[in-house]
Amino acid sequence: MAEKTVSADSGSTFRTLRNLWPYMWPADRADLRARVAWATVLLVVAKLTLVAGPYFFKWATDALAGDAKSVPPLPTFLLAPVMLVVAYNVVRLVQLGFNQLRDALFARVGQYAVRQLAFRTFIHMHQLSLRFHLERRTGGLSRIIERGTKGIETIVRFTVLNTLPTILEFALTAGIFAVTYGWKYVAVVAVTVWLYIWFTIRASDWRIVIRRDMNDSDTDASTKAIDSLLNFETVKYFNNESMEAERFDRSMARYEISATRIWTSLGWLNFGQGVIFGLGTVVVMCLSALEVQAGTQTVGDFVFINAMLMQLSVPLNFIGFIYREIRQGLTDIEQMFDLLDVPQEIVDRPGAKPLAVGAGKVEFRDVHFSYDPNRKILKGISFEVPAGKTVAIVGPSGAGKSTISRLLFRFYDIQGGKILIDGQDIRDVTQESLRAAIGMVPQDTVLFNDTIAYNIRYGRVDASEEDVRKAAELAQIGPFIERLPDGYRSMVGERGLKLSGGEKQRVAIARTILKAPPILMLDEATSALDSHTEQEIQAALDLVSQGRTTIVIAHRLSTVISADEIIVLQDGQIAERGTHAALMGKAGLYASMWDRQREATEAEERLRIARESDEFGVVVRRRPSEVN
Repeated sequence: MAEKTVSADSGSTFRTLRNLWPYMWPADRADLRARVAWATVLLVVAKLTLVAGPYFFKWATDALAGDAKSVPPLPTFLLAPVMLVVAYNVVRLVQLGFNQLRDALFARVGQYAVRQLAFRTFIHMHQLSLRFHLERRTGGLSRIIERGTKGIETIVRFTVLNTLPTILEFALTAGIFAVTYGWKYVAVVAVTVWLYIWFTIRASDWRIVIRRDMNDSDTDASTKAIDSLLNFETVKYFNNESMEAERFDRSMARYEISATRIWTSLGWLNFGQGVIFGLGTVVVMCLSALEVQAGTQTVGDFVFINAMLMQLSVPLNFIGFIYREIRQGLTDIEQMFDLLDVPQEIVDRPGAKPLAVGAGKVEFRDVHFSYDPNRKILKGISFEVPAGKTVAIVGPSGAGKSTISRLLFRFYDIQGGKILIDGQDIRDVTQESLRAAIGMVPQDTVLFNDTIAYNIRYGRVDASEEDVRKAAELAQIGPFIERLPDGYRSMVGERGLKLSGGEKQRVAIARTILKAPPILMLDEATSALDSHTEQEIQAALDLVSQGRTTIVIAHRLSTVISADEIIVLQDGQIAERGTHAALMGKAGLYASMWDRQREATEAEERLRIARESDEFGVVVRRRPSEVN
């Protein structure tokens, strides 16, 4: 990342504000900086206007009390008590108007900051490694980002639009009290404010602990809900709706307890703030009442002091509210900051150049790799895929077959050896150019919840409709799409669940055809399909792989008979290699795997024939009764 983001737990609010400042004062947006400047000017004008308001109230009171000498020289039209009252309310309306104009000016600045930080988080999430995403839950991540985005908006808005005005109003009020009424008033107000803020901070910090627990339970409940809905069919298969509901309810019960504590603690916080400010107001007003009785203050002064205190109570309430909101906002975005602090595991080297693909030759040279240091996956793998040729990789489960595809895409970096494309180490080229040169048809094709056309065009987003149709025809799915009521605009549903396995695979093949990569990776692309569908898909795959450097990772050996070379992996090493005929002649691991699969296929075929015969017999026996 270009700039380091500070975790909410590792710094103060000011450090977080400094971290957000480039987004609130963007260097490349003079228009937004102008909005910030004008909003600041309006902020100052609004507070000066607000402080001036109680003076009209004081003068109106003195005029009504017959103490005209305490009213300063004013324009004639303002000397009447009624007009002074009107002027007081006009000043308050003007101050309100300035505040609203300030908020309107700053709105775009705040939303710009929210958008830019959310965008940065989204980009960063896609830059993190496959390892990170395999270890996290999508539902939890979405809630973290959602709360973090709201937290950013809270911090930006309340620190700039409320904290600075409140500090300015405190300063103006203290100055007026000190100059006009003496330091004892300032001392009482200062003690009241200090106690108010101290109590607010202590109580809010206590509530933050509850807030974190509520966030954890909210994230847990969201994760369980999304997992359950994404696996809707599995839940139904095993009749576990009640179990899923109980799991979700347990999380929500924890959330209920935390949320109840949050609202209860808020009641105690508001009550304590009211007591502290009420006691401070009593002391100040008693001092003023005594001076009115002694003749050193007028009734207007008494009213003025009360009006100033009432005005002061508003920002004081905001101080508590602002602190709570900022602290809660920091709590909400601390996990988002933690995400931004997660370093990219796979990064381009300085000066990395785009991959220059010529013939498309792929070479694994003494490759060593492990996900965990205590468990080696690949132990010195070396093989070559000549340009335009097809090499199949087979072997028992856990031998490291799928790991090879992940390494070629550079989802992980190897610990030893080299992976080369046309003689270029893939660690020396940009990831973008590397992945642009490779096409993938995986075993489990996951589609976006959009139209068929969108999912095919995902292979090349600028492809025309004609290109999309040609790709679908080559993938042997064009006629099927044309028969749909909405054709290419048909929605495929969540993860493509409205399509069958074979239909999804054909969409994946069409997507890869549209991408037109020089190197093709088929990762057990037909292992989850029935025999008839497998043969149809295999025909489409053979068409796609023509003239391309192709690596086939296969479970069903019948799909790799025609490969130029077959590599047999066992325990992270190459056990055998050669053509199908040569490997069968060796009578080794490959031959034994072939025999087992053939026996399983024959047994499956016998069972299918037996079932069909049984069904036919049942029909024959029932036919006489049906005739009668």
